[in-house]
Amino acid sequence: MKCLLICGAVALLGAGPVAAQSFKAQNGVVVVPVTGGFLVEGGAGLGARGMWCAAADYAQQVIGARAPQRLYVAEPLQKGRRGVTFTLDANGETRTPVTIVGLTVRNKGANMGIGHAIGFCADHKLLRSGGRP
Repeated sequence: MKCLLICGAVALLGAGPVAAQSFKAQNGVVVVPVTGGFLVEGGAGLGARGMWCAAADYAQQVIGARAPQRLYVAEPLQKGRRGVTFTLDANGETRTPVTIVGLTVRNKGANMGIGHAIGFCADHKLLRSGGRP
């Protein structure tokens, strides 16, 4: 019994740092900090808009960023990658204005304001409610 308690405690302690590093955005998409920014994993079937929403939610809730700040695609979605890396730091980025949201996560340097991106979180709320406001 003593071994079971010790093993359980060790397992919980080992899982703590991993769980503390990830963030589940309001649309259910997982975001994890990485070198140079934060990785938005997948998109939970919500596409680019879901990724921008998750990035903005993470930037506000975890980093403390404000609506006028801009999010930048640091590492775009590519074949074989599991998500998109976003950053708040424009240094070294070739800034590309967002024109068609669906394509933006495939373009390094694509950017938009956090206030704009957080607006995409309403998509998830509409889908969850069956389209009823």
